[in-house]
Amino acid sequence: MKKVQFKGSAMLNPVPVVLVTSKDNEAKVNAFTVGWIGTACTRPPIVSIAIRPERTSYKYICETKELVINLPNKSMVKKVDYCGVRSGKNTDKIKDCNFTLKNSDKVNVPMIEECPINLECKVVDIIPLGTHHLFLCEILCSNIDENLIDKNGKICFEKANLICYSHGEYYPVSRNVLGTFGYSVKKKKKRKKD
Repeated sequence: MKKVQFKGSAMLNPVPVVLVTSKDNEAKVNAFTVGWIGTACTRPPIVSIAIRPERTSYKYICETKELVINLPNKSMVKKVDYCGVRSGKNTDKIKDCNFTLKNSDKVNVPMIEECPINLECKVVDIIPLGTHHLFLCEILCSNIDENLIDKNGKICFEKANLICYSHGEYYPVSRNVLGTFGYSVKKKKKRKKD
């Protein structure tokens, strides 16, 4: 198939949808969406988040060096979109979306109770890149809804009904498994002879 070439741009799609809560030094809380987020390191657990300096939460996070990454489910997509298009400078998005805030254990920033997964983070570095600055954040602890954990202690992310974002549109994360890690090289079990 013939390829069409575009100029260099950020076309890594889809991306996970997250709501980030932040709090300034005056205890004002804001929530905003971040599309450019990813895992950067396993030990210590570090995520990278790209934030525009003009965002309200950019200022809050720079002040406190703390944030919570909240993973919303598909029932929250309209509220997620609202938090992405409205500015915390002009409106109280927490109130407008009727979010329930819950105190975090490791940081002084609340989590959004309605989100099935919440990651409490501290900023370890900020790297200016251009239109965005890259925040490297250590995950201090993760809060998982208990109904997502099976009897063996495995987190069943597929039950969380998480959402992703691709080029201006929101999509549900599929529950259909295409394979599991290492299945391409897994040796087949020999059948026992009767």
